[in-house]
Amino acid sequence: MTVVAAPRREGYVGGLLSRAPKHRVSPERIAASLTLVVLVVLGIASLVQSGFSLAGVFQSWGNAQRFTTRVGALTFPAPLDLLWLIALTVGLVLVGTLVAAALSVPIAYLAAANTTPGPVWRGIARFIGVLTRSIPDVVLAMAFVLMFSLGTLPGILAIGIHSIGMISKMFADAIEQIDEGPRLAIRAAGGTKLQQFTAGVLPQVLPSWVATVLHRNDINLRGSVVLGYVGVAGLGLEMSYAFKALNYGRGLGIALVIFVLCVVMEIVSSAVRGAMLGETAQTRSWMDRILHPRLRRREEAGSGAAAAAAAAKPAWAMSPSAAVRRPWTRERRRNTIAGWVAVAIVIGSLIVCQIQWSDLITVWAKIPETAVKFWPPDFGNYDASVMLGAMRDTIAIALAATVLTLLPSLLLGSFAARNVAPNGTVRGIARFLLVGIRGIPELILAIVLIVVTGLGPTAGIVALAIGGIGLLGKLVADSFEEVDRGPERALRAVGATRIQTYASATVPQGTRALIGHSFYMLDTNIRAATILGIVGGGGVGYYLLNAGQGSRYEVVTAIVLMILATVLVVEGLAMWMRRVFR
Repeated sequence: MTVVAAPRREGYVGGLLSRAPKHRVSPERIAASLTLVVLVVLGIASLVQSGFSLAGVFQSWGNAQRFTTRVGALTFPAPLDLLWLIALTVGLVLVGTLVAAALSVPIAYLAAANTTPGPVWRGIARFIGVLTRSIPDVVLAMAFVLMFSLGTLPGILAIGIHSIGMISKMFADAIEQIDEGPRLAIRAAGGTKLQQFTAGVLPQVLPSWVATVLHRNDINLRGSVVLGYVGVAGLGLEMSYAFKALNYGRGLGIALVIFVLCVVMEIVSSAVRGAMLGETAQTRSWMDRILHPRLRRREEAGSGAAAAAAAAKPAWAMSPSAAVRRPWTRERRRNTIAGWVAVAIVIGSLIVCQIQWSDLITVWAKIPETAVKFWPPDFGNYDASVMLGAMRDTIAIALAATVLTLLPSLLLGSFAARNVAPNGTVRGIARFLLVGIRGIPELILAIVLIVVTGLGPTAGIVALAIGGIGLLGKLVADSFEEVDRGPERALRAVGATRIQTYASATVPQGTRALIGHSFYMLDTNIRAATILGIVGGGGVGYYLLNAGQGSRYEVVTAIVLMILATVLVVEGLAMWMRRVFR
């Protein structure tokens, strides 16, 4: 048998390769990339223009030493008074968050693409979400203080309405990620929309919804500090009294209590989220159950094994009464106890807040009178150029802080990721640092840094940057742990180093999430920069506080509208970026 060698076709193959279609980058993707570059350049320019320098910050620590000498020892309220203030603060924050959660359910139902009655309803619901999270909670508190006077109710309503924006967004995202099978089956059997929601949607989203509420409760606890500056009762009010009286020892003592309280709340919430998601070792985010395919497969495998074991059980061993009654397993006992503890905490919070329920009935007569004070918007005695310049400064502070946050967050978040950290010790230290940083409210950071660096944007930029590391670092770690492990294992199998695997597999897969998280950080920093201006951190917050204290509420409305317009632009850019880089 004669074997004829196949003719060499190198030229033919080379010609095919040369004529192979090349991947073309769409003009929209190029435009989005250029937009990112422009935003980074603007952030760096804002950082330079603010006069920020690490050397200058370190040189200012001499002011910190002199301030520490002047403050002396930290002082605290009497133990019983301190316990009451802690209970009052936690109570009003928890009740406000639960109010937001209850109001967010119908808004999320209308905003989710798979449950909304139509695009008009969806647009209205999404706009309500953007509007409520654009209005600073301190502005809402100002309005409610006018209607209810001092107490906890203005803080509860301010926290509740402001939190609707973020909670409803997360709730709607969870609804859009559900398995449509159960809901469609109930609809095919003639179930009403309410039955489809309660039996087909709610059981799937409930774990992530609870985790979202816990996460938002942590954020609200840190944000409640600023509400004390407009008369809301609690630790924030006591701290504001201390600083206004130049009693820095008492003010910093209360600030330390708030920090410890925030860290404890973060740890407790993380543990509860981990238990509800069924895997305490990987408490990555409030969307693990829905978004994490490997966790879902493990749960499906576990449920399949349980079903097989039940099917293997002989029929004579299953009595009718046993089939009807659920056994009191260890998990069921734990969940029942946890449920009753949660109910007791909520009831205790309502008792501590001492809400005057009759005010909710009489307040409706005060709404027109209060609304007239806030409308129409007007800059008052300020020139439009001055106010627009102050808003530009706020945006510049937010951009500079976001740029300053990016690199430290990427490094610390990478070490906190299970698939990137060299060992468990490094990961544990990184996670602990992220929790500790997130526990410090930005307002307290700004107050301390203003003493160190003086009034101006530098204190606001550094405060937002430090606070942003805790939040963005956690989001980075969560995103890196969510990437597909296949490319990472493939690279390690061919001898790639850990750094090569990180640069070639982990980061490219997490790029889209990083872009989305960075815009979320910018959105958060714009609102936070407004609040930091209240204590001298620069920007439009200074004029916001002056207008509120001077009862010039039409100026407050004008400032809020500027913030709303800015947040809408950032939200639009974020949606565009997520679509382009998907």
